[in-house]
Order: sequence, then C-alpha cells, then structure tokens
Amino acid sequence: MTTRQLTPPSSTDDQGCLRRVLAVPLVILHLLAAWCCSMALTIRPSGPWDDDAHAGIALASALTIMASALALLITAVPSVRRTMGPWWLVPPVLLGVTAAVRWAFGA
Repeated sequence: MTTRQLTPPSSTDDQGCLRRVLAVPLVILHLLAAWCCSMALTIRPSGPWDDDAHAGIALASALTIMASALALLITAVPSVRRTMGPWWLVPPVLLGVTAAVRWAFGA
C-alpha cells in the first residue's frame, strides 16, 4: 500500500482568493464614489440664484466624500492593506479631494 502525503494549499492561493473577496466591496465603493463625483463635476448652476444646483453639488460631493472615507477605512485596516497593497488607497483619496474642492468652490 502506498501512502500519499497531503500538502496544504499554498498561502498564495489563499491570498488570491482573499484579494478577490476584498476587492468586491472596494470596487463597488470606488465606482459609487466616482459616479457621485462625476455628478458633482457635471452639475452647472445657471447663476448665483440657482439654489437647487448648489444643493445638488453639495449632496453629490458629500456622498463622494462618504463613500471615499468608507473605502479608505476598509483599506487602512492593516490586514487588508497587507493583502491588497497600498495602491488601493489612491482612488478614494483622489475622489475625496476632488469632491472636497468642488464643494468648496461650488460655482
């Protein structure tokens, strides 16, 4: 009779699966933030009296900042950052800064 030795799966297999699992909510949050940011950038007020457009810019910017902050919080967890890599911090920072600038200079 021969005995076959079972080898445990390698840790790179586990990390690849973990990356895919963690990437799903991060990609969804990045896409949501990008869509809200594009709305904030495309809304143009007709004039200083256009309160609805200014409110739309503020809402879209606030939603972008919230989605970006949530993505940053998820990515900033040390175990996630080790698994995913630091470049996942770039999209929420860029989108959040863009939305904050648009909100500040809303015209």
